[in-house]
Amino acid sequence: MKNLATEPEPTSESAALSPPAAASPHSTFKVIRAAVLGTVVEYYDFGIYGYMATLIAAHFFVESDPNAALLSTFAAFAVAFFLRAPGGILFGHVGDKYGRKKALTWTILLMSVATAGIGLIPSYATLGLWATCLLVLCRCLQGFAAGGELSGANAFVSEHAPAHRRAFHTSFVNTGTYLGSLVASLVALVLTVSVSEEIVRAWAWRIPFLLSLVIGVIGLYIRSQLPETEQFEAIQGSETVEVAKYPIAEVFAQAWRQIVLVIFLGALIVGGYYVAGVYAASYLQTEGGHSADFAFMSTCLAMVAAVISLPVAGYAGDRIGRRPVFFLGSGVTAVIALPAFMLMRDGSPVSAVLAQCSLTFFIGLVNGVSFATYAEIFRARYRYSGIAMSNNVTNMLLGGTAPFIATLLINVTGNNLAPAGYIIVTALMTFGATFFLKETRGKELEL
Repeated sequence: MKNLATEPEPTSESAALSPPAAASPHSTFKVIRAAVLGTVVEYYDFGIYGYMATLIAAHFFVESDPNAALLSTFAAFAVAFFLRAPGGILFGHVGDKYGRKKALTWTILLMSVATAGIGLIPSYATLGLWATCLLVLCRCLQGFAAGGELSGANAFVSEHAPAHRRAFHTSFVNTGTYLGSLVASLVALVLTVSVSEEIVRAWAWRIPFLLSLVIGVIGLYIRSQLPETEQFEAIQGSETVEVAKYPIAEVFAQAWRQIVLVIFLGALIVGGYYVAGVYAASYLQTEGGHSADFAFMSTCLAMVAAVISLPVAGYAGDRIGRRPVFFLGSGVTAVIALPAFMLMRDGSPVSAVLAQCSLTFFIGLVNGVSFATYAEIFRARYRYSGIAMSNNVTNMLLGGTAPFIATLLINVTGNNLAPAGYIIVTALMTFGATFFLKETRGKELEL
């Protein structure tokens, strides 16, 4: 069976330039910290929208049927993901041609401003349809910025990391995805337990969106202090390896097989995360009969489980390889998805929490080795663009639509276990794609 993660052999000149000098532990920490903060902002922004979905539905979508309003809210959630691909193309172009640092500065700034904007929009009762339009516009800006954030941050860290520690280092970047959701769920939890429901519905729901601006400013300052990666500078100074004029065109021409492979490898990471880590907060309330406080608490613990799984997966990926971790995480998730949703629906509070935590832990294992693998199968000339395009297509097809599809599946089928089927399908996509992945552990990155 042919491996899809193969590329044309690099020239001797490019191979000679590819191994970067080892970074000091202090500089490595600063690089990882800056990348994590940006990813926290991205997933905080997306997570808080999902956790506040019922309140947003009441303020911006006037529907006689609460289910229809909730579907409209999740549809607006999904719209942002269709802007991720154009955002990935633009920021990938900037990152591959003008520098990873420059692109990552703009992504975190735009994301923070768009999220704070949601907290400032007057409600439907004040502006009418314009309020809904402004909400969707802010969501689109979030999606556009997110298209270049996570992919660029992982490319940035991958190019700073030594080959034998690359998965471990990038796993910390991906903790930002779960830490962002964890912070979002903690903020939602604190809000619901410390303020009366009337005040939350009236105006306090806006506070979590405005907090994004504070996190973003801190992350922007830290990123401005970082150096560019040595691989990018090597290409800039090379007489034999040219900077790609149109990186997105080159990645499609030279690495389309890798794009397809990454799309399928990321199916569980994206689709599974948005069902088990975001939609599950609504599921525990609407189908499990639990309170909002309990749902947010359970989601907080699930994010902790995922954060723990990431460095474990990164360490294992550097020791035994990327493929075994992909197989383990996706295989176990496919097996436990249905019983986990049964427990979230019918089980005791403790079993419901354990079920959600189990799902996010094994999905996190796959995520922990994913972006190191992606960096290793794309060349530096179009690495940012290649990872961004692949990851954003997966997010567009399976991520942003996940809460909407999960809600719709229940309404259409009448079976409230239908969301488990969605996770199973994405897990099997990742499991199957792993057979086509060539092991990349310890590989030096190519220019």
